[in-house]
Amino acid sequence: MVNVHRFEEVINGREYLIEVSPVGTDQWRAQIARVPCGSRALMPFYGRTPDEAARGLSRWLSLAHGRQMPHA
Repeated sequence: MVNVHRFEEVINGREYLIEVSPVGTDQWRAQIARVPCGSRALMPFYGRTPDEAARGLSRWLSLAHGRQMPHA
């Protein structure tokens, strides 16, 4: 059984569902969840915890859409 964490984010007015799953000891992969009739072609982001991986992807999405995220 894979322990998947889900984070809902609104970035620049768009809603994202980020899924984070374990890929090794102390390594997690975050990617945008697949939606019906869509894909998740975006490269994944990695971190030591689910929160760290999700923050990396959220930060990148914010920069890609021209909005700065506060630093945590």
